[in-house]
Amino acid sequence: MFVALINLSGAVIYMEEPKKITFRQKNATVCPACRNEFLREEMFTGGGRLIADKLTDELRMTYKENKKWGKIYPLNYLLNVCPNCLFTAYPKDFNDVTDDEIVKIQEMRPARKNAVIKFFGDLDFNQNRDLLMGAASYMLAVDCYNLRRKNVAPTFKKAVSSIRGAWLFSDLGNEYPDRPYKKMSLFFYKKSYDYYFKVLELLQSGAEPADAAGNMGPDSDKNWGYEGILYLSALLTVKFGSREKDPAKRIENYQRSKKYLSRLFGMGKSSKATPSDLIERTRDLYDKINEAMDNLEAESGE
Repeated sequence: MFVALINLSGAVIYMEEPKKITFRQKNATVCPACRNEFLREEMFTGGGRLIADKLTDELRMTYKENKKWGKIYPLNYLLNVCPNCLFTAYPKDFNDVTDDEIVKIQEMRPARKNAVIKFFGDLDFNQNRDLLMGAASYMLAVDCYNLRRKNVAPTFKKAVSSIRGAWLFSDLGNEYPDRPYKKMSLFFYKKSYDYYFKVLELLQSGAEPADAAGNMGPDSDKNWGYEGILYLSALLTVKFGSREKDPAKRIENYQRSKKYLSRLFGMGKSSKATPSDLIERTRDLYDKINEAMDNLEAESGE
């Protein structure tokens, strides 16, 4: 689409309208912590903007670069971030804050701003989001959900925000190899590894309401639910629990993962609702764990 412009000499010129992948909501969002008003940015749907590519072993949907619209990262737009105080949460939780939480959020405001400046420079969340702001938003989300009460299921939100942050920091590392984003990706992978096992404990104990978790992800395109949490917990153990220096601890982590995968495989056999693709991935991961355990036992001579 082209728009008509009149230059200083009065001549009419036609310029191609900038390609848009997002829009701003008409009604302002009010930050509950500092009362700042801002217009939330949302992605347009349809129009062939997103071209699905492959599903990774971490259940992340990747997208091909669109010749018309360029590279699009849907994860960039899922969180509300106040441009003034950087309070961050998923839209469902953004206004559901208590007075005590607001006090904590305000107290940590300088720390949030310093963290963003340290890793990203001076970001302006009034502007349209790019990959830098997308990754920063998940770093802020993990920080802010540390301040939230159990009613909003903060551990669930920290788990899914950590894995999404790890993905975007990895993408940033590919674009800016001279910056420490790959190390930050590894940091958030380890965070997600810890949080996902806590989530499994919470599901068993009911210490946080599972119905408040919303989309358990890990990506935004599909909610893999409890089965996805079981699978991802096992996968993260293979990738990061295997880095334990103590062989006995590594074997313990592998055995725990096998237990979760066995549970997932059993659910798949008893229910047609479990995606067949997830069952196949479970089989492959189970075989990899057995192979790793055999190698460990051979090395230790046991």
